[in-house]
Amino acid sequence: MHKIEKMSYKDIDTILQIEEKCYGAHHWSKDSFIAEINNPISVYLCVFLDDVCVGYIGIWKIGDEAHITNLSVHPDFQNQKFAHRLLLAALEECYRDKIKYVTLEVRVSNAKAIGLYEKFGFKSLGVRKKYYQDNNEDAYIMWSENIFDKKYKDLYDKIKDDLEQLVK
Repeated sequence: MHKIEKMSYKDIDTILQIEEKCYGAHHWSKDSFIAEINNPISVYLCVFLDDVCVGYIGIWKIGDEAHITNLSVHPDFQNQKFAHRLLLAALEECYRDKIKYVTLEVRVSNAKAIGLYEKFGFKSLGVRKKYYQDNNEDAYIMWSENIFDKKYKDLYDKIKDDLEQLVK
């Protein structure tokens, strides 16, 4: 069974292992995650399977907008809907705090992540040229519509219901 909890200092070493598996040498540092845990505008959530962290998501809350800073799932646990669960949990944070819009950057080559975000109603509204420092790859800038609009809320509810059906 899985659970989602706020990231704590004790999770950082496992998070760094996930980072290395997902991003190789070009990943966030321990100090970066410590700074994010202490950042008053950020929320970092971890998904646990049998008390082992298998993924995480980070968001910054700024006014009525949220920015997804990162979302990663250990490669051994991908394609098991953990990213979906993390994204739903981040959106729940946004609903709770009356945040209307969510944005993120994603590598133009990351078709799997782009597909996930599109499933959640995100649209690419621009490109950040040479955004990624490791290889100068471009990033799509993706935005949600107002998550309080009925159309978006219906999409959110359907994704949530579909995931709950998988557990039954």
